[in-house]
Amino acid sequence: MSTEKLPARSENFSEWYNQVVLRAELADYAPVRGCMVIRPYGWALWENIQQALDRRFKETGHVNAAFPLFIPMSFLEKEKEHVEGFSPELAVVTVGGGETLEEPLVVRPTSETIIGYMYSKWIRSYRDLPVLINQWGNVVRWEMRTRLFLRTLEFYWQEGHTAHATEEEALEETLRMLNVYTDFAYNEAAVPVIPGRKSETEKFAGAVQSYTIEAMMGDTRALQAGTSHFLGQNFARAFDIQYLDRNNQLQYCWTTSWGLSTRFIGAIIMTHGDDQGLILPPRLAPIQIVIVPIYRSDSEQSQVMAVATQLHKQLSTRFRVKVDDRSEVTPGFKFNDWELRGVPLRIEIGPKDVEKGVLTVARRDIPGKAGKSVLHPDNLEAQFSQLLDDIHHSMLKRATQFRDEHIFDPKDYEELREVVQHGWAFSWWCGSADCEAKVKEDTKATTRCIPLEQPGGEGRCIVCGQRATQKVYFARAY
Repeated sequence: MSTEKLPARSENFSEWYNQVVLRAELADYAPVRGCMVIRPYGWALWENIQQALDRRFKETGHVNAAFPLFIPMSFLEKEKEHVEGFSPELAVVTVGGGETLEEPLVVRPTSETIIGYMYSKWIRSYRDLPVLINQWGNVVRWEMRTRLFLRTLEFYWQEGHTAHATEEEALEETLRMLNVYTDFAYNEAAVPVIPGRKSETEKFAGAVQSYTIEAMMGDTRALQAGTSHFLGQNFARAFDIQYLDRNNQLQYCWTTSWGLSTRFIGAIIMTHGDDQGLILPPRLAPIQIVIVPIYRSDSEQSQVMAVATQLHKQLSTRFRVKVDDRSEVTPGFKFNDWELRGVPLRIEIGPKDVEKGVLTVARRDIPGKAGKSVLHPDNLEAQFSQLLDDIHHSMLKRATQFRDEHIFDPKDYEELREVVQHGWAFSWWCGSADCEAKVKEDTKATTRCIPLEQPGGEGRCIVCGQRATQKVYFARAY
């Protein structure tokens, strides 16, 4: 681990982010331009994200499956808007086994087309519906400007694909999964996202409506952290996904798709981190509690390590715990190392703690002495459980306060141009793509989402002054 100080978060947020990812050993640059290697600590975080989401998916009736990485080019061309939206990002295979392929294969950028094809084979009757399938995997999008976790040529994600008998059911599914993502973000990651609908310009290629959870990062930029799409019958018509209804009439299905990726790791880093490095939400942290033994002599070592080993055995039945027994580095080095890695709780055990029968505990979310407390050994599991819950709620409260302090309601267009340089604008918008394009051209800010919760009534569009019935968030984004 480097002993150099991290760049100050407030002075160079981008470099701070890159250095945190590298030094905390979440990921590293791959030899292929634009790709990343997710290291074991980063993958453990992703596994915890997977488990938290997978549990929610299964509770709502979804099952997992796996579909091919390669998609025939003709499949993408069947849905015109879809192929136009993805064509600049496609990686295409033209040679296989030393032979030129009869038809080029696309390395999947998303799986609507190949899953749509399979659904057309599997769905025959209303009795086969709904089909609720999710897949965990990787996808490739040929990005030009990449950044670890946030935007890489290859990334990992889950993509849900469902087919329904009615429009109402498909819309209900689209919003249900948006709510699942929102619940996950708040209750697992302590990231206070705003759920809403994307504009026509910003929606997914081939969707009728796209919904998103938008998160504010520590530099006030927006991050699209998860999306849920109502696809209408667009893909059903393109791939002939039909079923016989109760009246024996042939009908097209209504479909949805939804996804959340390793980009969410970037959201966690940029929402919660500080100048010392990561601050990981306890419910997702690969290590929730680290035990650091402190001793000077062999006799102290045997005393302290006996307590540390016993404590590890006791706590590891309920928590993810590690004993840092490295002998080649100092306790101070260990403290800094685990702060960099964002471990929520650190237990310091020295000879005096052993003598008194107490534990000194430091919270990662509260630096210095203010975050330290002394615990007595009675009912330790309950005490640590309470501490981890307190940390989660404290992190969520702090992130929510930061978000709300950086959302503005500008009085006119000039003020909007100013506030989006250091926050979000929540403004009336007439819905015109021209007004949207003007904001983007003048400020580099885009419409992030039309939130589901609207103030009601109507106002005047912040750009053109025409009547508007909805408010939208404008922000610069990753």
